[in-house]
Amino acid sequence: MFGSQANFHSEVLTFEVVDFPGSYHAILGRPCYTRFMAIPNYTYLKLKMPGPNDIITVSSAFSHTFTCDREHYMLATVVVNSSELPWLWESSAPAASDCNQPTSSSAFRPLKETKMVGIDPTNPTKTVWIETQLSAK
Repeated sequence: MFGSQANFHSEVLTFEVVDFPGSYHAILGRPCYTRFMAIPNYTYLKLKMPGPNDIITVSSAFSHTFTCDREHYMLATVVVNSSELPWLWESSAPAASDCNQPTSSSAFRPLKETKMVGIDPTNPTKTVWIETQLSAK
């Protein structure tokens, strides 16, 4: 049933109910539009149909549509991630080695001569390494 008490259109429809979380309360298709003789306008988010006294207009706000679309996007992302992440975890190798493991002394060596310089006179543990032969620039 669409409309108000003074101007309404009512039809009996047969439909299926599916059990899934979503952002829509109902999804109306072409058979429903045909039954109500309704004309959907997706640009303006309006559904118009004839009533006994005047045209019945069902409309929505763009902010409500954006909120519904955002919820639907988040739901779809969660569903896809929950099914793909275990497979990706099993099929991929670790990209980086464990940083807590000690490395050999030959693993990292500066290309040029460097020296350690303290940057905080009150704290001798704060140091940096700089190149000893800097250019004049």
